[in-house]
Amino acid sequence: MAIQFDWRRGKLAVLSALLCVSCSQQTGKQDLKGILSPRSPVGPVPAEKQRPGDPEAGYRALTGGPIITCGIPYAAYKRTAAPPAENQLLPGREGVNAELPYDRTYVKKADGVELVVPNCLTCHAGFFNDQLIIGLGNESLDFTGDPSTAAESVGAYVSGETDTAEWKKWADRVTAVSAYTRTNTIGPNPAIDLTWALIAHRDRKTLAWSPKPLLQPPSGYTLPVSMPPWWRMKKKHAMFYTASGRGDHARHMILGSVFCEDSVEEARAVDAYAPDLRAYIASLDAPPYPFAIDGKRAEPGQQVFEANCARCHGRYGENRTYPNLVIAAEELGTDPALAAAGTAGADDRFMRWVNESFYGELGRLAPAPGYIAPPLDGVWATAPFLHNGSVPTLEALLDSSKRPLYWTRSFRSSDYNEQTLGWNYTALAYGKGGAKDSDERKRIYDTTLPGYSNKGHVYGDALSDGERRQLMEYIKTL
Repeated sequence: MAIQFDWRRGKLAVLSALLCVSCSQQTGKQDLKGILSPRSPVGPVPAEKQRPGDPEAGYRALTGGPIITCGIPYAAYKRTAAPPAENQLLPGREGVNAELPYDRTYVKKADGVELVVPNCLTCHAGFFNDQLIIGLGNESLDFTGDPSTAAESVGAYVSGETDTAEWKKWADRVTAVSAYTRTNTIGPNPAIDLTWALIAHRDRKTLAWSPKPLLQPPSGYTLPVSMPPWWRMKKKHAMFYTASGRGDHARHMILGSVFCEDSVEEARAVDAYAPDLRAYIASLDAPPYPFAIDGKRAEPGQQVFEANCARCHGRYGENRTYPNLVIAAEELGTDPALAAAGTAGADDRFMRWVNESFYGELGRLAPAPGYIAPPLDGVWATAPFLHNGSVPTLEALLDSSKRPLYWTRSFRSSDYNEQTLGWNYTALAYGKGGAKDSDERKRIYDTTLPGYSNKGHVYGDALSDGERRQLMEYIKTL
């Protein structure tokens, strides 16, 4: 999707993907300098009460209701968009939505304005072997370019006073945050810095948009984040890699609406069906492994798993458990930048804004100085691995000597390796500085860059080759 750059799979995708749930410093009533956000300890994360919801209503809201309420005027979309491929259509959609790709939603506003807006599936649905899987993180999005350039080119197709005003609202916000949404590599997601950049332009009490930032925006260096699969949510007591999303998950899930909603009243309208969205997400199961499984290896592999992995990642089958355990960054040894940003003060002003705003009424952002060990249901489908997507295969995750320092891949959803449980990749002898052109440069994952390290999580290094093969075979069954 990131490589074929047209309206349907390029320009609009870049703009809409900015919402998958960083200017000169301005100070004033929004300045929260010196005020620290809450922290959480490492260790088990306790459960907290969630609002009940209807999964079926949640699916309808996800695929037919506006979570993001600004976007592309429908007239301009019709003039330029190619028809979606068959595997990009979703079941159960009606009217105009039945003809749109999975990550677009048609909205007719109260004043009669017709829009095509992004939905959560831009980032939270992915293809495996050319089959769309709702809830699989999209690890092929391209955030290396300047989205404001795409906004300008799309605007050329917009006409009429009303449509132009709607497009300008969208384009102005894209431009305001464009400097804080760029990653160094295709695949990683800038969701955190994007959210912070949007918050910098919002009044935390009224949610009114300010063309100039009210808080100092993010640094401009975007830390990479791999999109975790949605089916983990049914087991999670807290959201996000540092377990910072405490309390009501549904309210955290609609934080991306801060892009468009200009008042608390508008945000509450989205929140009305947020519990249904969470209920739908929590109803999702991991897809079954689609290839052959060697039962003779998988059976002893379960013993290897329970002896070496279950303490952090839980047990599966009839006696399933999940400990919701946060491991200290120092113990885990993976790239610490994301955890440090949450607990060393870099992101305090943004988290405090959330906690004191409408979005913090029912919960709070309270990160721990480490990373939560995720459930491993369907983990075979979620390459690349670690929170920054720095390890291309499960084989390399379990044997750190096999992790490439510099690597690239095709970004084709069929380019999967059944032996290594991950993407086929090419190890390189050079990083981005050695790339022959910009197209190669953005495809190179360079683990020497800040935030992109592939170190840590070396627990599999102590296993024998045979034990690792048994363990990987068992993991296919999860």
